[in-house]
Amino acid sequence: MALAHPRMTALEFLALPDAPFQHQLIDGELIVNEPRLPHQVATNNLSVALANWRRAAPGRGFASIPADFEIDAHNVFAPDLWWVAEERRPERGQLAIEGLPDLIVEVRSPSTWRYDVGRKKRRYEEGGVAELWLVDTVGVVLVYRRSEPSVPTFDVELELDETAVLTSPLLAGFSLAVREIFEP
Repeated sequence: MALAHPRMTALEFLALPDAPFQHQLIDGELIVNEPRLPHQVATNNLSVALANWRRAAPGRGFASIPADFEIDAHNVFAPDLWWVAEERRPERGQLAIEGLPDLIVEVRSPSTWRYDVGRKKRRYEEGGVAELWLVDTVGVVLVYRRSEPSVPTFDVELELDETAVLTSPLLAGFSLAVREIFEP
């Protein structure tokens, strides 16, 4: 006999003592993220590249590593990296930003990739995220973006292999050779 797992709400998840590290709430299910070395290499390289770009000139917003974002009543996601424009930059001591980040980066983990390319991508799109990078550790970056802020869905889709350069209209002057994302 299969045991039914009760669904959890976002409020219940966020009220857990010491919110569980490396966990997300996806459609009411508590999902464990189990990153492996390729995930950590890609996340670190992207984080350093975004931090260096951001610090090179004023007004380039704010980028960070995972933080919980309440998507709706049954979804709390913690993207591997995220960025917000300068006007949405959090103040010192601020506990959360309003809404979802402008750019979200999810890096492949064996335990969560199916969610990243499926349910989470849909929720990010519905939530108004301007751009999403899905980094597949086999050496590919899938880019989903809106051509204009008023476009209701991701209408630009790119698949960048290791010979390509990753750029974004959100990040003026940012460029990173895709192969550098995966180099230990």
